Amino acid sequence: MQDLSAPELRRIRDTGGRVTLAVHDCRKPVIAAINGAAVGIGATMTLAMDARLLSTRARFGLAFGRLGIVPEAGSTWFLLRIVGMSKALDLVYRADVLDASATAEADLADAVHAPDDLLDSALKLTDAWTKGKSPVATALTRQMMRRNSALEHPRDAHRIDSPAMFYTSTGDDAEGVAAFTEKRDPKFRGRASELPEFYDEWLSR
Repeated sequence: MQDLSAPELRRIRDTGGRVTLAVHDCRKPVIAAINGAAVGIGATMTLAMDARLLSTRARFGLAFGRLGIVPEAGSTWFLLRIVGMSKALDLVYRADVLDASATAEADLADAVHAPDDLLDSALKLTDAWTKGKSPVATALTRQMMRRNSALEHPRDAHRIDSPAMFYTSTGDDAEGVAAFTEKRDPKFRGRASELPEFYDEWLSR
C-alpha cells in the first residue's frame, strides 16, 4: 500500500484535471458539442463547461466504477453542482453509458439536436451569449457565477461583486448605456485579456 502522505504522491495531478481547471478558469464561455461517445475524460472534461449540447448520436458515460477507478478531472466538484448530490451519486455508482435522451433526462445535457444541426446550434448559442456583450463583463460574470456559488455566505459574494461592479461601471458601462439609449449595437473596447488585478486573485484561491 502506497503511503499517500509521501511528497511525490502529493504532487501527482491527473491530466484530465489540468484540462478541466483550464476550462474552469477560462475568460470566455465554453460550450461542448458532443456528436459521439463521451466516456471517461471525454465526459468529465465537459462538466467544467457552461453548456453541453448533444446530437442524437451522442453517448455520455461516467463509467469509472466499471473500471475499478474513481472519477477524475475534478468531476466530483463539478458534477454535484450540475445535478445535485443524490443524482451525482446515482450516476457514478451505476457507471452507465447513457444515450443522448437519458443524458438530457439526467440534467447533463442542455439540449439534444439532430447530428447535422448540432454545430449550428452551438454557434447560435455562442452568439446569443457573447454577441453585443462586453468581453470584460462576460469574463467577470463567468467567474463570479462559478466561484461565488461555492462561498459560504452571500456577503462573501458581495465582497467580490462590489469591485467587479465598480470596475465595469468605469469601463464598458458608458458605451453600453449609450448604445441601449440610442438603440444601436454597442462597440465595447474592453478585452477579456485585460482584466483587473482582483481577477487573478480569484484564480489563485
